[in-house]
Amino acid sequence: MNWKKIRFYIKLHWLKALLSILLSALIISLVFLVITGLRAWNESESYLRQSQLAMIPLQLYLQIIMALIFGFVYTYLMYWLYFKRGASSFAQTSKKSIAGKDVGVTWDDVIGMDEAKEEALEVVKLIIDRVSLQRIGGKILKGILMLGPPGCGKTYLAKAIATETKLPFISMSGSEFVEMFVGVGAGRVRSLFKKAQQLAELEGGCIIFIDEIDAIGAQRSLDRGFGGTTEHNTTLNQLLVELDGLKDKNYNIILIGATNAPEAYLDPALLRPGRFDRKIIVDKPNLEDRQKLFSYYLKSVKYDSQSVKIDRLARITVGQSPADISNIVHEAALITVRNHNSLITMKEIDEARERIALGVKRRIKLSEREKWQIAYHESGHAIITYLLAPSKDVFKITITPRGPTGGATWIPEREDTFIEDSNELLSKIKISLGSYAAEKIKYNATTSGVYGDFSSAMHHAHNMVWVCGMGKSGLLGNWEIVRNVSEDIKGRLDADVQDILNTCLNEVTGLLKKEEPLMDRLAKELVTKGELNYDEIEAIFKEFGKSRP
Repeated sequence: MNWKKIRFYIKLHWLKALLSILLSALIISLVFLVITGLRAWNESESYLRQSQLAMIPLQLYLQIIMALIFGFVYTYLMYWLYFKRGASSFAQTSKKSIAGKDVGVTWDDVIGMDEAKEEALEVVKLIIDRVSLQRIGGKILKGILMLGPPGCGKTYLAKAIATETKLPFISMSGSEFVEMFVGVGAGRVRSLFKKAQQLAELEGGCIIFIDEIDAIGAQRSLDRGFGGTTEHNTTLNQLLVELDGLKDKNYNIILIGATNAPEAYLDPALLRPGRFDRKIIVDKPNLEDRQKLFSYYLKSVKYDSQSVKIDRLARITVGQSPADISNIVHEAALITVRNHNSLITMKEIDEARERIALGVKRRIKLSEREKWQIAYHESGHAIITYLLAPSKDVFKITITPRGPTGGATWIPEREDTFIEDSNELLSKIKISLGSYAAEKIKYNATTSGVYGDFSSAMHHAHNMVWVCGMGKSGLLGNWEIVRNVSEDIKGRLDADVQDILNTCLNEVTGLLKKEEPLMDRLAKELVTKGELNYDEIEAIFKEFGKSRP
C-alpha cells in the first residue's frame, strides 16, 4: 500500500482509529493499575494499612475508566442508531463499489453494437489518457447518456467501460433515489457522489452508472400539492449541482446514464453540454450484428450445425434485441433438455421463438369447423404477404392455439428498414385485412379473430392520414398535436382513413377470390398438419406457379 492510500485511509477513518487507540490505552492502563495494586497488596507489612492504600487509587481509577468506557459505548451506540440505522441513514446510499477489474465484462463480450462501441472506445481513451487531454487545455468528460430500446446492452456497455478503464464502478437505478419523503432523494445523490469522490481520490477515478435515469431526470414541473413532484425536482436539482461540482473540483468521475425513454422526456438542464457531454445511441442490431450474436450465444450450448443456420436465424429475427436473441437460445436449450435430446436443432429454436412470442401451446380441443376457420384466416394473411409484401417472408403458418391466439403467421422482415413509405404502410394494412377477406369469401361471415387485425389496420391507416398527411383529401400536417380540430376537419380525416381501409380491402378481396384454389390448398394442409414451415409454404406456392414479386 503506497503513501497516498495510507493518507486516504487516515483521512477517512481517523475518528475510528482515535477511538480505538483511546480504548486500547484505557484497557492497558486498567491492566497496569490492577497489577500495581496486587503487587502493593503482596508486599505490604501491615495487611490493613497496605490494602487500604492499594485499594483507594485502584477504586478511583476503576471508576474513571468505567465512566470512560460507558461514555465510549454510549457515543458509539448513538452514532450507530442515528447515522447507520436512524433517520439520517434514510438519505444515505448503501451501494458498494466494484473494482473495474472485477466487473467481468470485457470489450470482446460486447457484441451487436459496433457503432456504439466506437463511440464508447473514444470515451475510454479520454478517461485513461486524461493527462494528454489536459495538456492541450481540453476538459474531461463528465457525463455520458446512453439512449436506446430495452435489452440492447446499455448496462453491458457501461460495465465494459469500467473494465477497460479499470476504475471503480458504482451502479444504481434511478428509482432507488425516489422516496415518499422530500429531501431523501437529494441526500442519496449527495451520498453517492461523496462516495465516488473518495474512490476517485484513492483510485484515480470512478464511474457512476445510473440505469433508468429518467426516473429522476424527467422534466421538472409544478408541484400540485402532494409532495411527490417536489421530491423529484429536489433530487434532480441536487444531481445537477453535483455534476457542476465535478467540473469545479476536477474529479475524474464520469456519470453514465441510461434510459429507454425518448431524449425529449429528460430535463433540458440535464442534457446541456457540461453535464452530459456525450450521447451514445445503443440501437437494435443489424443483420451482421445478429449473426455475431447468434454465433456468440450458440458457442455456450451444443447445437446441430447442419440444421441450425446462423445466417437464416439472423434474417428471421429482424427487430430483435441482443436480450431477445440470448433468450431464444436459452429457451431452445431448455426445450432440448425437456425433449431428451442431446443437440439443439432448428425445430427447438423455432419452438422457442413461438413460445416466447405467443406463449406455451394450449391444450384446447378445436372443433373441425374452428380448425378450418383458423386455417382460412391464416391462409389469407400468408397469400397477401407472399404476393403483395415483397419486403416480408412467410416463414411459418400454424393453427395451434398459443396464448390468446388460435393461430399465427410468421412474417419477418427480409431486411432492416429505418423508414417506411406509403407503399409499405399500405402493405401492412392489406396483410391485416387478408384474414377478414378470406373469412368473408369462404363463410360470408367473420370471427372474433379479426379484432387484432382490425386494430393494426386502423392504427396504420389513422397514422397515415392524421400524422403523415397521406390522405386522399390532401389535408397536410400532424393533426394529432392540434388541440382543437374542427368537426369538419375531423370528418374529412376520418373519411380518408375509411377510404384507405376500403381501397385495401377491395384489392385484397379481389386477389383472394382469384387465388381461391391456392387458399383452399393452404387451408387443407394446415388442417392436416397443424403447421407449415418455410420450405413447405414455398413448395405450395411454386406448385401454383407463384413467385415472390
